[in-house]
Amino acid sequence: MFIDIIKVIILGIIEGLTEFLPVSSTGHLIIADSFIKLDPKAFSNAFSVIIQLGAILAVVYLYFYDINPIAKGKLAPVVGEETFENMSLKEKFLNRDLETMRLIAKIIVGFLPAAVFGFLLDDFIDAHLFNHITVSIALIFFGIVIIFIEKTNKGDDFKYETLDDITLKTAFTIGFFQCLAMIPGTSRSAATIIGAMILGCSRTSAAKFSFYLAVPTMLGATALKVFKIGLSFSAWQWFLILLGGVISYIVALIVIKKFLGYIRKHDFIPFGCYRIVLGIVVLGLSMANII
Repeated sequence: MFIDIIKVIILGIIEGLTEFLPVSSTGHLIIADSFIKLDPKAFSNAFSVIIQLGAILAVVYLYFYDINPIAKGKLAPVVGEETFENMSLKEKFLNRDLETMRLIAKIIVGFLPAAVFGFLLDDFIDAHLFNHITVSIALIFFGIVIIFIEKTNKGDDFKYETLDDITLKTAFTIGFFQCLAMIPGTSRSAATIIGAMILGCSRTSAAKFSFYLAVPTMLGATALKVFKIGLSFSAWQWFLILLGGVISYIVALIVIKKFLGYIRKHDFIPFGCYRIVLGIVVLGLSMANII
């Protein structure tokens, strides 16, 4: 039992560290599974999916004000603090902040492509792409793409400097880039951030939109996996899932804050280099039948 706790802590840290960085959390968990196995396989698969909820909650916690259309700080200055305190929930929604509603609309529109393609292709991807070769190739290829995009990016001439500037059409197109992350090893963050930058978004607006887009996307993916896998686990297994989720939540909180601070002054080239090196190592280990 103690060994299982150690494994869960390590896996939770990996999930929290990699979910919002452009390095692929799924790819890292697939690699980790070769060395840190949870039994049985059905539980291991469910664990890897459900602990993503911890990372999702980290985004919700950090940016709840931004995506809350009836936040006091948004409505009270408009209707008056005393009026706000006396308003019913229905009245608050009737007076909701329109800028926040536009942001929510962009998130929903950006989520739609992944919702459709994820539902249609999930079984095929599980059956044919969840392997070390796919992960290693995706790590290397998109690592090269990240470096190329950064090398050709002027860095000071953005069409969409802030989230407010992003249009619904652009959000929808970013959603198609996100679909590339269905290939294990690609990274949802990498696909959405690089896609957004190609379309003219600044690094900061691209990263923040990627964080927001993660909430419905990861919730949908988790719900789909849980529906297929089922939830017939023991109390001990549920404890391990809860522990993994809490660990991923705490680590993701730290990573998101540090990551946004990093990209205000730096580019993504180090992440691209890391992906290429890791991909080569994984490909070599796989071809040598070590993993």
